[in-house]
Amino acid sequence: MPAADYEIRDERFRRLVFGNAAVERLWTGARWAEGPVYFPAGRYLLFSDIPNDRVLRYDETDGGVSTFLQPAMHHNGHAVDRQGRLVSCEHRGRCVSRIEHDGSRTVLVDRVDGKRFNSPNDVVVKSDGTIWFTDPTYGIDTDYEGDAAASEIGASHVWRFDPASGAVAAVAIDFVRPNGLAFSPDESKLYIADTGATHVKDGPRWIRAFDVGADGRTLSGGAVFATCEAGLFDGFRFDTAGRLWTSAADGVHCYAPDGALIGKVRVPEVVANVCFGGRKRNRLYICGTTSLYAVYVAATGATWPA
Repeated sequence: MPAADYEIRDERFRRLVFGNAAVERLWTGARWAEGPVYFPAGRYLLFSDIPNDRVLRYDETDGGVSTFLQPAMHHNGHAVDRQGRLVSCEHRGRCVSRIEHDGSRTVLVDRVDGKRFNSPNDVVVKSDGTIWFTDPTYGIDTDYEGDAAASEIGASHVWRFDPASGAVAAVAIDFVRPNGLAFSPDESKLYIADTGATHVKDGPRWIRAFDVGADGRTLSGGAVFATCEAGLFDGFRFDTAGRLWTSAADGVHCYAPDGALIGKVRVPEVVANVCFGGRKRNRLYICGTTSLYAVYVAATGATWPA
């Protein structure tokens, strides 16, 4: 029953869900589904299956799922740049890469001051073309989602890379394990999840909000925006009204701009990441452990950042 797919915490959420729109399982067969990204021109979604080292392609026109890339350097998070190219976080490559229009792979950035990154995890492309990404150690902790290795940097930071100049700089260094990230629709704030509870007892399981400086390059603030009440936050996206839709252990949690948890979309598996897609960008795609889910909502995904 569709009503069972939602938990209403606030009347503001009731207006965002449809009583007859159920959560649909579109495909299953992954070990850890992650990194969904939508390509409107082709009406398809790409998403990672990290342990199986592949990127899958869901065709919205016929519901088919095929292998887009395998081996895939253990891709995790994805984004689309202003030219419609796929930007990827690679665990095994320990880099941020891009797939060009001709299908070739370009390594954009893989080290800073001669030291290799840990295992880039999630990525967003700002409207000025700069690439912002998190770099925890999940891909080098074991051989399950990459290649086990020691951290050369010795910490887990958030980074900004400028493809035009090649400059790379740490923008946030006080995280235990930075994970998902997204800009607010007007790009005045950057929200970043910290899943440090995976490595530190009673560690962080929250999303922090940073103010983006007038220079578009620096961050300040960083107050906790929300703390996860079910598992950990991972990937998340904004809609055009500034509401934050985030993964959690029991589904997708929706937060109002004021930080109130207004409701949940229940999913029967731990959710890793989400993105908006569909012709009207009102279909929420959900990567839930072994499966790809989707649900139509009365909200429109923020077009940029993708």
